[in-house]
Amino acid sequence: MMTDFAAPLPILARYAVMVDVGYIYAAAGELLFGSSSRRDFRVDAVPLIQVVTKHADEIIRGELLRVYWYDAARDRVPTIDQRVIAQMPWVKLRLGNLNARGQQKGVDAQIRADMEALARRRAITDSVLIAGDEDMVPAVEAAQAFGVRVHLWGVEPPFGTNQAERLVWEADTVEVLDRPFLEPYFTRQPTAADQPGPVAVSPSVPSPAQLFGERPAPPPYRPAPKPVVTPPRLGPDRERVEEAGEHVAQKWILTRGRDNIRDLLPGPILPPVIDKELLVDAEKELGLSLRPYQEAREWLRDAFWERVHREFGISLGKSRG
Repeated sequence: MMTDFAAPLPILARYAVMVDVGYIYAAAGELLFGSSSRRDFRVDAVPLIQVVTKHADEIIRGELLRVYWYDAARDRVPTIDQRVIAQMPWVKLRLGNLNARGQQKGVDAQIRADMEALARRRAITDSVLIAGDEDMVPAVEAAQAFGVRVHLWGVEPPFGTNQAERLVWEADTVEVLDRPFLEPYFTRQPTAADQPGPVAVSPSVPSPAQLFGERPAPPPYRPAPKPVVTPPRLGPDRERVEEAGEHVAQKWILTRGRDNIRDLLPGPILPPVIDKELLVDAEKELGLSLRPYQEAREWLRDAFWERVHREFGISLGKSRG
């Protein structure tokens, strides 16, 4: 006699959304405006959190525990915008410290601690992680060891990648938030050049009779001889080369992270593999070859080091001997 067994009931997922705000803001700024500095754009964070939460529900189809919003502030004193976020239902604001150079401190450690604690206590079955730093890999591995599925979300990169390769490898699934998804919540900050100036009021123009009266007419107009134009100096523009060097350095920092700074040391001479990568990426961005211009290649390396110096607070001199 055969016995019929009922199919097992589906297990309801319970998940948390964990957002590294420094990553999503910087990466979206690069994508939309070519700048990772928050001074250059404004973010409507409340509707952004709401649409991220809705998107997570559509993909995971379970119960949301809460959204963890990891940001930073001077002396951990929240800004007005952060206070608004902290009052949202189902949102937990976590603040690290913002140092004098505008760098976040303590945020990565908070994400790792929360993810491991939730997994260890079986509080969640799934975690949506929006981050790009390789420092997140141990937290992902620890959560997975307790049976948690980790869904890594990233921002569409304008070039290359903006997430550490190892982090992408370790995640259970990978999702990309593209330009149409993010664009409604980011607005470029107006600059002084964008502000309308005072409108000049032209005075009434007198007629020739009023101006000259009975005086004799002026001599006929003779155009001045055209100046001799010196053709511009051939070769790459220094400012564009330096911008490319900083751009490639920013890409390196986003993809390799602080743990890989040792790959650049002792400096200031770049390792051959990284030097070649810098040259190739810069030439793609500029649309021209820098190989015939030794001076331009030195500008490129110096700009790369300058960006690394600002990010990590190290000083390694110039690339010239």
